[in-house]
Amino acid sequence: LRHVSKGKRRPRMMKKIQICLCFFFVSGILYEISLLSGCIFSCIPLSKHFLTPEQVLNLGRSIFFLETTERLEPPPLVSCSVESAARIYPDRPVILFMKGLNNETALDSNSSYAAFSLLSSMSNVFIFPLQMETLFENTPLLQWYKEVNPEQEKNWVHISSDASRLALIWKYGGIYMDTDVISIRPIPEASFLAAQKSQFSSNGIFGFPSYHKFIWDCMNNFVLKYNGKIWGNQGPFLMTRMLKAICNLTDFVGLEDHSCQNISFLNPQRFYPIPYPAWKKYYEVWNKNPNFNHSYALHLWNFMNRNQKAVVAGSNTLAEKLYKTYCPTTYKDLIQGAHRRDAMQQETLL
Repeated sequence: LRHVSKGKRRPRMMKKIQICLCFFFVSGILYEISLLSGCIFSCIPLSKHFLTPEQVLNLGRSIFFLETTERLEPPPLVSCSVESAARIYPDRPVILFMKGLNNETALDSNSSYAAFSLLSSMSNVFIFPLQMETLFENTPLLQWYKEVNPEQEKNWVHISSDASRLALIWKYGGIYMDTDVISIRPIPEASFLAAQKSQFSSNGIFGFPSYHKFIWDCMNNFVLKYNGKIWGNQGPFLMTRMLKAICNLTDFVGLEDHSCQNISFLNPQRFYPIPYPAWKKYYEVWNKNPNFNHSYALHLWNFMNRNQKAVVAGSNTLAEKLYKTYCPTTYKDLIQGAHRRDAMQQETLL
């Protein structure tokens, strides 16, 4: 009887094993589908902590930001840029690479750095170490990087950022944005450069699919025409001369965009409706606020901001209104929160 009983148990056990295996198989398929569809960010937000940088990058269509200084606490404008992109592109990975991070740096959503904690808590935001030598592998930039001496380069923070953004877009595809760009609506183009003015391209925001020839040619020219003493020579001037080499650039008329060699050269109104000589207007109170109906994002020209003008709670400036609309968590935690903390400290002193 005992032998018969054991014989009956075996088929039942096999069925249970088969059911478990089927369950894990189906779960695996659903997980892969969720990765491809972007559901990973909205349906299972905790899963992002189990993804490696390479897995996230291989999802493609990422929005990239770079921090090439050693600082670990993103200022409010950087936080606003990343948050606004995460809100405008909820189905795409938004990745902030930070040079100050390394694989042993223990920072997460519980970090004492307020902005780091804020960004880490967003389901589609990832913060990874920036390892330039690894990034430049299999590109024309690797040999240049091994030979250059950063200590002798007065513009190294900008130059290293110019190189890194090219390598990222070449290898993985997607959109690169400077950390002073506030996203306000999705960019519909896959291959584009942003005109800062007629016949002059910015490199503060651009997008291409991976392995695009234009980006490869830009990396080659970066090395061939390298001159670290001239600010922007490896940045906007590089993009401009490479675009002029393949396109007959003309002045923009009205709100038109230009197109050449399947590359869209987007009107200055798309990202630079307030040009750099007028950058202070972002920190002024407007009688009637502009609507920016023809813009995809706004560049706040932080490089021009030598006096470090900042968004202040209750100031009613244009920049404050942009923060409230497009990065409300940053505004609440880093702008209003700082205002409250300052007020409490003053009360304590009194």
